[in-house]
Amino acid sequence: MTAPIRDPSLRRQGQDKIDWAARFMPVTRGIAGQLRESGAVRGLRIGLVLVLEPKTATLALELAAAGADVSVMCGASNTHDDTAAALQHAGIAVFARSDASAADDRAFALGLLDRRPDILVDDGSSVTRLAHTDRPAVFETLRGATEETTSGLRPLRVMEREGALRIPVLAVNDARCKTLFDNRHGTGQSTLLTMLDLLATPLDRAHVVVAGFGPVGRGVAQHARALGARVTIAEVDPVRALEAVFAGYDVDALESAAGSADLLISATGIAHTVDVEHLLALPEGAAVAVSGGVAQEIAIDAALAAGATRQSIGHALESFTLPNGRSIVVLDDGGCINCTAGEGNPIEIMDLSFGVQVAAVDLLAREAGSLAPAVHLLPPEVDDRVARAKLDALGLRIDAPSSAQRDFLGSWASTGRRAAPQRDGARS
Repeated sequence: MTAPIRDPSLRRQGQDKIDWAARFMPVTRGIAGQLRESGAVRGLRIGLVLVLEPKTATLALELAAAGADVSVMCGASNTHDDTAAALQHAGIAVFARSDASAADDRAFALGLLDRRPDILVDDGSSVTRLAHTDRPAVFETLRGATEETTSGLRPLRVMEREGALRIPVLAVNDARCKTLFDNRHGTGQSTLLTMLDLLATPLDRAHVVVAGFGPVGRGVAQHARALGARVTIAEVDPVRALEAVFAGYDVDALESAAGSADLLISATGIAHTVDVEHLLALPEGAAVAVSGGVAQEIAIDAALAAGATRQSIGHALESFTLPNGRSIVVLDDGGCINCTAGEGNPIEIMDLSFGVQVAAVDLLAREAGSLAPAVHLLPPEVDDRVARAKLDALGLRIDAPSSAQRDFLGSWASTGRRAAPQRDGARS
């Protein structure tokens, strides 16, 4: 049984937003069009577990137009009710409400699994893992899954090492056309713009501390610096810390850096990155948020257990009074701020990510039976396919390797010598 739509009257509003998003998603539409022609997903049941907003709706509708039986599930904090209403009206099975409880969200996830999907498109691997623990019968039909996020791939790789993973999972997150653009440019932009909109404060001369210098952290740092902030990076990986140094950022331990932070942004996807001691180190009035992320990336439960109190001070803003007497601002309960309180990443960037997703679904539909139960990187051809589609949509041309270049790249032998320098006296 699907979720009762919270407000069916929002259908028209949601459809208008979906139509707008679809106009700027030529890659997703183009690759999905190839699936329509090939019939690769015709008759397959595909479950989408993604942020439920207009860009995701475009992906769902394109897969449905290619002949798949599509269902979507999303947690309450990432659900746009108008999008849910429009999708249900279009015949998509929807398991999502913005006012759902944690128990409701779990029931919705189980409901999606009970539809026995052939392919699962997951975000955070929550439903993939739930299938292993609570719905093992689903593996009678489930061919494989794709995973959208870094934080979702981490536990799946642990499952693989422990021999617990029962299906092939394609690491969409690790595709170049996803990570290089969505994680870095898209999430960096949407995180900073959402935070500034909520806080109504400029960043020029502010001290922004970013925990984590992976692709998301790099993007957040880059956009904060472009907006005039002084940026400090906190890292546990010495190589990434050194990368930050060579990129021109200050680097410090998180507790030390937090002592002078105006904004503290966690970008690791690891629980308790910002722990109680880091919150206690923040100065009066500092704000803290999560970019991307997982539950309790900011250790809110631990802070409350230590004696902190909370009070709503506006949309997606809470003041936390800490045991040391200082007050800080926590954005949207420590959720994925760019998705829970913002509009998500830019349409044109999500078009790349969802283009990779469609290509990954195509691959699973055709080749899942030959893939071992493990986390698999997508072949380079998928990135090339998506990137070329985007370049074509932009009307841009690139070069092709010449035959001489191909010969050079395909040979291990020395193919030439540098000309020997001539002595001055020989130039006559």
